[in-house]
Amino acid sequence: MQKITIAIDGYSSCGKSTLAKAIAQKINYNYIDTGAMYRAVTVYALRNNLINAKHKINEVELVAQLNRIDVAFHFNANTKSSETLLNGENIEKEIRTMLVNENVSKVSSIKEVREKMVALQRKMGKNKEVVLDGRDIGTNVFPDAELKLFMTADYDVRAQRRLDELSSKGQYFTHEEVKINLMQRDYDDTHRKENPLIKAKDAIVIDNTDLSREEQLEFVLKLITDMQLLVEKV
Repeated sequence: MQKITIAIDGYSSCGKSTLAKAIAQKINYNYIDTGAMYRAVTVYALRNNLINAKHKINEVELVAQLNRIDVAFHFNANTKSSETLLNGENIEKEIRTMLVNENVSKVSSIKEVREKMVALQRKMGKNKEVVLDGRDIGTNVFPDAELKLFMTADYDVRAQRRLDELSSKGQYFTHEEVKINLMQRDYDDTHRKENPLIKAKDAIVIDNTDLSREEQLEFVLKLITDMQLLVEKV
């Protein structure tokens, strides 16, 4: 089959990463979690006191230290999953905390941070056969991606999903706290100056409020097959 690039954008807690991982595993493509890359930079900023208790970022100093930040992925053969590395250290658990959730949108809005991460993403995906999920994959990182998806879901459903994820990791919050955090992240993501979250004109919308993971995957795999056949004919 013809090699293609699959770009998945959408709101937080809509299952982008879950779907992207399932697709990559099913069709033997590489998976790049671009959101994890911005989370890694956020972890660096938090560890180095570049974000204060009021979520104010020392942008000048963070930009000055970008050359000290290396983000990469490692495939764990035991768990059969990709893990995020910050300067060689596995930070997969740390990047999923509520503290990172509260700060990542602001960190990712910094022009120089986005430029560095986008350059890395393009390098990782230059040979196609890749699935990427994030906020601006189909509009900025790979605007020529053959298949673009845009994911959304009801706020309460999204909040419950994130609540379940946090609870499974021993982090406990109320449904309302998580929902407010998601609403703030959506606002930050869609209103930032640098490559805001918007739906690409040619993206296919998937509202998975009432869809199971299996239903989503089956639908997208059909889209992929159709797109590969279409590309082969061109």
